[in-house]
Amino acid sequence: MFEFSPVAARPRKPGRPKRIANATRRIVLDAYNHFDSDDGWSMASHLALSAILALFPFLIFAATLASFLGASAFSDTAIHLIFDAWPEAIAAPISQEVTNVLTVQRGDFLTVSVIAAMYFASNGVEALRVSLNRAYRVSENRSFIFRRLQSFLFVLIATIGIVVISVLLVVAPLVAAFAERNVDWIEPNYVGTLNLWRYIIAGCVIILSLMAIHFWLPAGKRRFLHIIPGIAFTLAAWFVGSTVFGAYLSRFSTYATTYAGLASIMVAIVFLYILSAIFILGGELNTSIRRYREARRRVEP
Repeated sequence: MFEFSPVAARPRKPGRPKRIANATRRIVLDAYNHFDSDDGWSMASHLALSAILALFPFLIFAATLASFLGASAFSDTAIHLIFDAWPEAIAAPISQEVTNVLTVQRGDFLTVSVIAAMYFASNGVEALRVSLNRAYRVSENRSFIFRRLQSFLFVLIATIGIVVISVLLVVAPLVAAFAERNVDWIEPNYVGTLNLWRYIIAGCVIILSLMAIHFWLPAGKRRFLHIIPGIAFTLAAWFVGSTVFGAYLSRFSTYATTYAGLASIMVAIVFLYILSAIFILGGELNTSIRRYREARRRVEP
């Protein structure tokens, strides 16, 4: 594994740009070497498959709870929040299947099947926990009961959050129209379109979710300031990866001819594998930055 050397103790310090370049190189090498040596690629596969296995149980549980609470617009909101950030070629077939699942009427809230759906959805949260524990190089010392209850809580908070957002997106156009008619200083279309707000809300949900996952799921304690670099890297790399993979699918992909009817699910798994590897690397990056700073403190007064 890459180890940081006391470069700061050299008699002559390089210029600031060179020091930044050297620090960046050392941090990136440390993050990637630990990712590679600690089965990061295998963990990305585990995380991608867990995400697929958890997606439909989560949506079934959430849709049942939303129906129980009277949030009729939940299905449309959930699909937008989850799939708006995906390339169209990937999101379209999967979101259609999700729509088919969520439009089935269910009146069996809190039956065995719905509780089982919540349990399987929480397995996706546990996969996130395991991958981040490895990335942050910490050992899990919390009890199984605590971890599973925390996973259930994450699923429940995510469900309630989507329910609240779905209600707000129904109410927001009515409030905006009323404000435009009755408030003089608000110009027409000043508040934007519903689609614009969906994208803004989806972006905020992703950022807040990443912060909560990095801060609370892994063992140990971290400050919010220490997890920001990895989250920023994850968001930027997700955007680049999604754009490049979407362009590849639209121009060069042969998934349809290779996998026939399984093409959509294979594309989704490959896409989630890319996102999972980037997500784990974000945690690795946070750890490498912390290790580099600790090494600098040991050799500098």
